[in-house]
Formats: sequence, C-alpha cells, structure tokens
Amino acid sequence: MLRAILFDFDGVIADSEPAHLRAFQEVVAGEGVALAEETYYSRYLGLDDRACLRAILRDAGKAAMNNLVEALFERKSARYLEALREGAVLMSGAAEFIRRASARHPLAVASGALRGEIELVLGQADLRACFVDIVSAEDVRQGKPHPEPFLTALDRLNRGIGASPLIQPGECLVVEDALHGIAAAHEAGMKCMAVATSYPIYRLGAADVVAQGLEGFPVGRLEDMFV
Repeated sequence: MLRAILFDFDGVIADSEPAHLRAFQEVVAGEGVALAEETYYSRYLGLDDRACLRAILRDAGKAAMNNLVEALFERKSARYLEALREGAVLMSGAAEFIRRASARHPLAVASGALRGEIELVLGQADLRACFVDIVSAEDVRQGKPHPEPFLTALDRLNRGIGASPLIQPGECLVVEDALHGIAAAHEAGMKCMAVATSYPIYRLGAADVVAQGLEGFPVGRLEDMFV
C-alpha cells in the first residue's frame, strides 16, 4: 500500500534548472571554465551544489580545493536566490498535483537544493503546508545518488505524523526528474515515478513509471502500483 510520497524539488516542483545552470555558468567562468548546457544536463544534474562544482572543476582539469569550492558555492547560491526572488516558476501542473496528493498521503521533500531556496518557492506558491518536512542539502552527509536524502525524509515524516506502524521504504513513492535521483530512490528501497522535465522519456527507463509531467496525472495510478 502506498503510504507516503517524497518529492525531489528542482525539475519536479520548481522549473529552476535553467536558473541553476546560469548561476553555475557565471561563477565557473571566473575560473576560466565554460559550462555548456548539454554538459550540465548530461553530467551534473541531480548533484548537490558543492558536488556539482567539484565535478565541474575536476572535469575541466582544475584543482577542486575546498576553499575554492566553498567560495564558488557562496557566489552561486547568492546569484540563484536573486533569480528566485525575481519570481520562481513552478513546473506545469505541480501545484495542483501536490494539493491532490497531500489530501490522500503525507508528503515530504528530499532535495539537494538548499533549505532557503525550497522554503522560498514553496512559500511563494502557498504549498509549504502540504509537506510534513523538508530534507535539503544541509541535512545530509551524502547527496544523491546515495539514498540518505530519501531515508532521512522518511524518518522525519514518520516522526512528524507519529506513524504507527512506521511507514517502510517499500510503502513510499519518490517523484524525480534526474537519473541520480532514480538511483537513490531504488537504493533506498522505494519505487520511483520519473517526470520527463529534464531528460527525454527514453533516458528514464530505470524508473517504475514515467510521465511527461505532473499535469493531470492521476494519484490513483500511483496507488495502483502498490496493490
């Protein structure tokens, strides 16, 4: 039986990947690195910001020293928050799907984004109350594709609603857009729905169900996966 739904954030709830890309491009350009859109989406999508910066620098033959990564991280975060404050855009159908899903199941966010970014967008969209808890990059030691974000979100959700009996990983569905996220969901023992907002459908075959997006998608179809 489906008892909980865990959402990734960027590319699932928020149409934020283009803003992430622009912010990364701006900060790494100062290090003499040109980040192509295709490279970002094919190699780095789904990594948290620090892991993404380390990978970009190393792939460009640069030393990914901790102090440099931290400085770039701070500049990237500031630029991205500026973009969000100018007006975050939700993925088509995301708000309506979240409201329908939250009326039937407890929800949580498990994302490599920063808490301030997630809270800002959910607050602007009046969606924060739909989620029991949020697990962000600050809350875990290992990001996706490691399962820690999803397992941490499930633990917090169980405590947040006082679940009895406790919800088990096999009773959870993850909604993701990235290959790293699909891998993390399965490693956590959870089923995964992938939305083709960042990758074409044919790249998402590892997910248990794939949809073009959340708009109009029936929650009941997800529940049927657990019968």
